[in-house]
Amino acid sequence: MIPPVLEVYVVWHPGDVAGQGVARQIFDHFHGSGFSGLIGGAVEVYTRSYGWRTDAGAPRPVPFPGAPECNFVREAQIVAVVPVLGNSFANAVETGEGEWFDFSQSIAIAQRSNPSRVGVFPILLDAGALDGTVLGQVFGRYQRIAAGGWLSEEEPTEEARCRDLAQGITQTILGPDARLTIFISHTKRYSGDEERDDASSLIRLVRSILQETRLQQFFDASDLQPGRDWDRELRRRAGESALLALRTDQYASREWCQREMLIAKRAGMPIVILDAPVLGEERGSFLMDHVPRVPVRLEADRRKSDIRRGLNLLVDECLKRSLWDVQKALAAGRTELGISWWAPHAPEPITLAQWLTESISNGSITVGSASLRILHPDPPLGFEEQSVLAQIAALAGQNGEVDVLTPRLLAARGV
Repeated sequence: MIPPVLEVYVVWHPGDVAGQGVARQIFDHFHGSGFSGLIGGAVEVYTRSYGWRTDAGAPRPVPFPGAPECNFVREAQIVAVVPVLGNSFANAVETGEGEWFDFSQSIAIAQRSNPSRVGVFPILLDAGALDGTVLGQVFGRYQRIAAGGWLSEEEPTEEARCRDLAQGITQTILGPDARLTIFISHTKRYSGDEERDDASSLIRLVRSILQETRLQQFFDASDLQPGRDWDRELRRRAGESALLALRTDQYASREWCQREMLIAKRAGMPIVILDAPVLGEERGSFLMDHVPRVPVRLEADRRKSDIRRGLNLLVDECLKRSLWDVQKALAAGRTELGISWWAPHAPEPITLAQWLTESISNGSITVGSASLRILHPDPPLGFEEQSVLAQIAALAGQNGEVDVLTPRLLAARGV
């Protein structure tokens, strides 16, 4: 069994009754279908509220990395604590002593001691909870999620909370200087219809919504600097950023849009397509398939919510990719698994061809009849999809079985 990767602990005082609703939102988000395709134990959400030893006491301690092992339970690689800061919580720690104060201090101390593995992401319920209080001294140094003057009033608070939390955890995994960057892939024109061509308005709307988040964006028209090698810069950015593709009528036929998509796929980067056609496409492109897609409706109010939904999905895809990489590293010595390729996304002709070429070239696999086992997150591929991948492997000289599995299918075999 691979050790647990991410544990999220939502902490609130029982007197702050809204804390339970916050915990439910976070639990539902991380236990939804979006993260279910990872290996079991990748994400777990726990709560800490009611007293452990006494009703009025503090909750059970959070098992932080490096703490003594309890009941043979292995520690998680990453622990994210979400303190829900309300007036009752503030009152419980105001004396600067007692169980609730010690419990709060233990969270802050664990984060300072191990910042690469412990993250603290507070949510503020009551403004007065941090105003000149001891609770403010403990948690005021941490940037709160779903807070700040930039936050859109139109966006549901629970969506902003979950996106900020997913972004914060991803950046904790990636390192102290990491910040998620969204590469906006687009065509200059919306469609061939001059009168209905409003690509610029869609691009402006996407960029304005991004500016209401904590995400960094890369947009070629403003971020390519004078004198830089624009071709090289675009290739580099597309291969290291999450790709948000604005698929308007002419997007699939544009050379640079195809190239950006291809680079991102081969690099295993998270991708989400915003489908926003007006007249439709004469033909699509096989480069554009096999990624999450969100339709963008024409009505202004619905268009904004659709764009936010696509953006939030992309942030979740970034976290999934990071968690998958951690699981891959943890399983590096598990030769009994027999995994030839830990594919970050379900394999397709584009990515399989790239992986086979690189693996044969660097000697990690040999041309011949050896079987290949490819593991990727759920959902599983269909039979016809797998048969095409087997054909491609055979053309590359791999005549053995091509075993394409998800974690659930691997577990079903008892591996």
